[in-house]
Amino acid sequence: MQFSVYQQSHIGGRKVNQDRMGYSYTREALLLVLADGMGGHQRGEVAASIALQTMSALFRSQAVPYVKKPERFLEEAFLQAHHEIQRYAGEHGLPDNPRTTIVACLVQHNCAVWAHCGDSRLYWLRRGQILARTRDHSHIEHLITKGLADPSERNSHPDRNKLYSCLGASTPPKVELSRQASLEPGDVLLLCSDGLWGILPDTEIVHQLSTHTIVQAVPDMIGMATAIAGSRGDNTTALAIQWQGAGDAAAPGDDSMVSTMLLPEGEVTTRLAEEPAAAPHGADPAADDFGDEDIEKAIAEIRDAIEKSSQLLK
Repeated sequence: MQFSVYQQSHIGGRKVNQDRMGYSYTREALLLVLADGMGGHQRGEVAASIALQTMSALFRSQAVPYVKKPERFLEEAFLQAHHEIQRYAGEHGLPDNPRTTIVACLVQHNCAVWAHCGDSRLYWLRRGQILARTRDHSHIEHLITKGLADPSERNSHPDRNKLYSCLGASTPPKVELSRQASLEPGDVLLLCSDGLWGILPDTEIVHQLSTHTIVQAVPDMIGMATAIAGSRGDNTTALAIQWQGAGDAAAPGDDSMVSTMLLPEGEVTTRLAEEPAAAPHGADPAADDFGDEDIEKAIAEIRDAIEKSSQLLK
């Protein structure tokens, strides 16, 4: 099993980074997880951390060396994480349960299957096209599906932050599972929080991932989103892999053991971990809502600056 992986998180304009991301792998299976702790509830970062820790532990116990029933694994792991968050709240006497959105993907035997709760997203791209994208469990997505709102309102509608599913709430989460997706070499899987997709349109995400390696695209997208959002920006997190195929060579790490990386912040290539990026110079303290023209203009300016920097480094 061969793949390239890169992940990065930026605190944005928040006091705490409540996003969590990580991946675990064996010789024949790879688990990707991203959780976005919900800021409207106490200790969202704890809920996100519990979700990742729970899924990692279950993966270590079931991936021997691959997971026998991937869809069932994802659903049961989400429910287990949900119960662990509730248990934490009870043990600590919290008046309100910590909550988190989550998206996870399991890759094995050249196939991927994913699940999500809330508005943390997964994109599956091939040769510059989106083959699949998760649909947010949000009120605005419900309105769009019913024809009561336009897709352009996803970033500005007053009810865009109302979610129908998450981990940790008093009601069980709605776990939405994908069908098995057959991967080809060069395919890209991107997991990201709403701090990224809420600022960058899908067209820009596709452009970055189809014209650059993930090692370039992920930090560029994080930089764009945080610069546009400015001092009021949300935590922004992305985890991406480029699939190279199932072969005799294993992913980096000890072939006989599960290797796990769960980082609250920072970026990871195969074996390299670095500190998260500092706030971008000249970040604009803009309002929470951005018009399409403003976003497109800002993206063009940032892309131009990135390209000029790249030329200077050559």
